[in-house]
Amino acid sequence: MKIAISCQGNDLNGEIDPRFGRAKGFLICDTDADTQEYVDNTQNLNAAQGAGIQAAQNVAATGAKAVLTGHVGPKAFTALDKGSIKVYLIEEGTVAKALADFKAGKLEAAADADKPGHW
Repeated sequence: MKIAISCQGNDLNGEIDPRFGRAKGFLICDTDADTQEYVDNTQNLNAAQGAGIQAAQNVAATGAKAVLTGHVGPKAFTALDKGSIKVYLIEEGTVAKALADFKAGKLEAAADADKPGHW
């Protein structure tokens, strides 16, 4: 299974990026192959609008079936949901800790966005 984790760095030691649409990037972790690949998201950092939807499309293109992030807005959540990608909200910590918590079943899928649009 591929998991996209919003991150401020480009490896497992980096911190979770609390933003989804305007995250610096995503670490795509393949739990079956035990591999990681960094996907840059800088094109959305300063987007006037649509950053969440574009980030959701970028994540979907990787084949990810789950997203671990700090916060997600309503449009991004809807786009991810339509792509059958579950969202798990993480307050803080490293990408490695978030991945370990996900694998251990410690995270619960979000039922809806936790932020209004353009926050």
